[in-house]
Amino acid sequence: MNQDTYDNHVRILREELVCALGCTEPIAVAYAAALSRAALTADPERLHVACSGNIIKNVKSVTVPNSGGMRGIEAAATLGAVGGDPTRDLEVLQSVGVDDIDRTRELVNAGFCDVELAEDVPNLYVRVVATGSGHTAVACIEERHTNVVELTLDGRPTTAAGKSASGEKSEATGSGADRSRLSLQSIWDFAHEVRLEDVDRLITNQIETNQAISREGLTNRWGANIGSTLLKSRPNDISCKARAAAAAGSDARMSGCAMPVVINCGSGNQGITCSQPVLEYAHDLWSSHEELVRAVVLSDLTAVHVKYFIGELSAFCGAVSASCGAGAGICMLRGGSFGQFEATIVNTLANVGGIVCDGAKPSCAAKICAAVDAAILGCDMALSDDNFLAGDGLVGANAEETIRSMGYVGRVGMHPTDVEILNIMIGKRDVDTDA
Repeated sequence: MNQDTYDNHVRILREELVCALGCTEPIAVAYAAALSRAALTADPERLHVACSGNIIKNVKSVTVPNSGGMRGIEAAATLGAVGGDPTRDLEVLQSVGVDDIDRTRELVNAGFCDVELAEDVPNLYVRVVATGSGHTAVACIEERHTNVVELTLDGRPTTAAGKSASGEKSEATGSGADRSRLSLQSIWDFAHEVRLEDVDRLITNQIETNQAISREGLTNRWGANIGSTLLKSRPNDISCKARAAAAAGSDARMSGCAMPVVINCGSGNQGITCSQPVLEYAHDLWSSHEELVRAVVLSDLTAVHVKYFIGELSAFCGAVSASCGAGAGICMLRGGSFGQFEATIVNTLANVGGIVCDGAKPSCAAKICAAVDAAILGCDMALSDDNFLAGDGLVGANAEETIRSMGYVGRVGMHPTDVEILNIMIGKRDVDTDA
């Protein structure tokens, strides 16, 4: 692997594996609101928030962290404006206090913030307009959760909290990391060749941070308790423990647990899914620390590669792409070859490629459980050389073609599905139960 390609893989990991507090969509709303408040340099008298359908879908049913149990865009935006710290990016609500929560409740009940659906915008889009003291500040985020494309005061570009509009509306967000250059072969080579010192701290932080919230989800009651329920059924089964570890982290964070996670593909659920099943298998196999780190590197980059062709937010459940990564990492730990690594991904996509995303909520944990189960089955199949073949549905001539086919379905084919899911969720579509 040449140095430029090597460095690009490292940059991708550094950009993807960042800490976030809570579900990343309400956090993006809070972040934009906190930026608009900082740009205004005064307490806003009013907030107006315009969001894409996918943001509305993913904020509607999830608890905003450090909010005292509040849900929804109005709560996320108001809390961000009242007590958020935009210098902390996706941990913007980490420093929120009790007084901020009480004030947020008052303002939400008083109609301080209004929300509208933004049409013809990227799937990930948040624009907050804050007005007060005769001034207007605007903060707009597109395509990635911290990609600020507009930050103005009275229509003029400004700097707030050390931030300014990057002007970058591309996927790379100006970082220099180019995900389009990833391939399964380059990911496999990198995971085997990477110098441990280049990724150890990053990956170890991902594993330890996500393990903490996973243990919280297994120990206490959060959401629908998918992880703990699953673990009680078969506590000594490694595949069960792997699924439970990932699901439990989602149980906690979807229900407002104020513990950070290390995300991947812009999602905490996906960051947890990429790391925790691999960790459980590493423990079961008595793998070394280095073997674990390399397997999680493979998992993370595989998930990024699969997700790249789907897009940031869509009707295609992101747990599927993350579970492809988890299956790949488990395959590596179990001594799989490159061909078996590819087959694991194909087998997983052929199985659960149709799971829909109907927003962030407690049932995400169950979808993670199902997707990781499919990935483990896909790995078992690959290691036995029993695989789905080209022509089996959307399975292509090779793994890369299969990934692209599934990505096209998620990005283009499922777009009308995404619209209808949103319409049902916000009450714009009456479902005929007699049909």
